[in-house]
Amino acid sequence: MTHQPRLITPDVLIIGGGPAGLTAAAELAGRRAGKILVVDREQDAGGIPRHSDHTGYGLRDLHRVMSGPAYARHLVRAATTAGAEIRTRTMVTGWADADTLDVTSPEGRYRIRPRALVLATGARERPRTARRVPGDRPNGVYTTGQLQNLVHLHHRPVGKRAVIVGGELVSWSAAVTLREAGCTPALMISQYPKAESYGAFNAAGRTVLRVPVATRSRVTRIIGKGRCEAVEIEHLDTGRRRTVACDTVVFTGDWIPDHELARAAGITLDTGTLGPLTDTALRTSLPGVFAAGNLLHPVDTADVAALDGKHVAEQVVRYLNGERPADQGVRLIADAPFRWVAPQLLRPQDPAPARGRLLLWTDEFVRFPKVTVRQDGRVVSRRTLAWPAAPGRVFRVPSGLLDGVSPTGGPVHIGLR
Repeated sequence: MTHQPRLITPDVLIIGGGPAGLTAAAELAGRRAGKILVVDREQDAGGIPRHSDHTGYGLRDLHRVMSGPAYARHLVRAATTAGAEIRTRTMVTGWADADTLDVTSPEGRYRIRPRALVLATGARERPRTARRVPGDRPNGVYTTGQLQNLVHLHHRPVGKRAVIVGGELVSWSAAVTLREAGCTPALMISQYPKAESYGAFNAAGRTVLRVPVATRSRVTRIIGKGRCEAVEIEHLDTGRRRTVACDTVVFTGDWIPDHELARAAGITLDTGTLGPLTDTALRTSLPGVFAAGNLLHPVDTADVAALDGKHVAEQVVRYLNGERPADQGVRLIADAPFRWVAPQLLRPQDPAPARGRLLLWTDEFVRFPKVTVRQDGRVVSRRTLAWPAAPGRVFRVPSGLLDGVSPTGGPVHIGLR
């Protein structure tokens, strides 16, 4: 006789206990939306901020600044105080059917069948293997997340001299962690003409952390049989190569969404973000399944992900109350130099996106970007924005630029020409 796993039936299941998932849980529980369950595979909830032990978290959502671990604890406390249940060390392994998920935890295997589901599984940095960097396979090669987990959660030592691959915000976070671990960040490498992070961070990094930046460069080889000994780097314009001695290499940025559950469910993915394709209400193509946070825009800051969680909570409540989308909507398409736009679907009766912003990712630096919105060969709107579009960080555009879009027209193209 086949034993059937026990079944749990919360009103809302949230997969992922990071800023987006925890904020959604706190909002939903506070709105008395029924039983709210958060599951997370880690030992403690809180997401990446748990092991990002520096300040800068909470500015947009909490209107104050705190360290990553303090921010994570605050979000966990807010969700549990509101009445949400959080189960850690709980892995969602797949779908039993279109409405039911298989779960494995220290308590055993069971199934969850919610009335509504929020995917908030976040994103991860692309590791060395996925970047196809050749050379030896020594110890001492990490992503930022692995480095911070090792240093801040497990209090383990790293090397003495490091090379950081990437120039994003998270790259400077890696530099801070290396310093705290007694490891000198000897060089930061960026493929772009300038480091991708904000100018203030780049200037502070050079002056305070004293990290030189090699721009228009890439790692062509990692050297070392037991422990890393050096990296070979190449200048992309001249082809000149040189060797930099180091015992630690940290690959930063180059984010990819944790979309395995979405793919397994057959949810439509956006070809740009590789996360679920969503409308401004953060609905996916599967009824009753929503998505939020850096699963959708890999990757924005933790506070923006948290505000996604707040936004999606309201839409989940509407779904639980019987509201459904009115029509198929109009597709939003990012034109070069933009790589992607999020969300990707506009419906006339839906709310504006979270914070009234469209999020885009650019592959070129444009100091004064003139954003142009076109539909069916006509210019819907055009506006020059006061902030630059820069690689390595999300470019935010007021969603009011879409006000002239026809709900019965063709796809909407967003570009810089």
